Amino acid sequence: MKKLLLAAAISALCVSAFAQGKDLKVAIDATYEPFTFKTADGKPTGFDVDIANALCEEIKRKCVFVEQAWDGMIPGLLAKKYDVIISSMSITEERKKQVDFTDKYYNTPSKIVLKKDIKFDGIPSIKGKKIGVLKASTQEKYALGELKGKGVEVVSYDAQDQVYLDIKAGRLDGTVADTMEVEGGFLTKPGGENYQFVGDPLHIPKYFGIGAGVALRKGQVELKGQLNGAIKAIRANGKYKTINDKYFKFDVYGK
Repeated sequence: MKKLLLAAAISALCVSAFAQGKDLKVAIDATYEPFTFKTADGKPTGFDVDIANALCEEIKRKCVFVEQAWDGMIPGLLAKKYDVIISSMSITEERKKQVDFTDKYYNTPSKIVLKKDIKFDGIPSIKGKKIGVLKASTQEKYALGELKGKGVEVVSYDAQDQVYLDIKAGRLDGTVADTMEVEGGFLTKPGGENYQFVGDPLHIPKYFGIGAGVALRKGQVELKGQLNGAIKAIRANGKYKTINDKYFKFDVYGK
């Protein structure tokens, strides 16, 4: 009897250890520098990737990254292609109807970017201009809701780097993008020197939400609790600051 009990206990421990150590499949869109992009040898890297790995370390799981085009992110999560999305996904009321979110892990504003020779004096002043945005993004929602009705042509793309390619090719006049992403991914790169931010930072909750969080399927209560605890832990133990300072000169956690 004792042997049976001992065997059962060992089996339970093994199952528990396996459950703690199993892979966590993390969806990313690797076209969003400096948050998520690829090194020269094709390895995913960036702020989101480093944060994901830090969170996985805290909950004793191994991050396995799954690349996914942005407009298929939530459908892929619901289809169980991966466990979570850690790819700068803003927490919005519209998205919360389909998926659940952890607490935020950063919050930076978006802004309009235009060619320097375009005089900007409010949205009506760019009537007829062509603005590129990432498909299914908060910036697309904003552009369709606030720019299109005032005569701005809004063009949606499958990836943000495609927007920059068309700007450089002269097919677009600008974009709406996260300030940190567009600075790191375009403005400070060759070809971006003739463009600039215009207008005020865009803090509009109905479009941009309350910051970026980890997206999960509804009902993943235990995993959500673990990840929320991990976010608090890396903020407290210095890991977040180390990752933050690798990419940014200020605390992107925000208010």
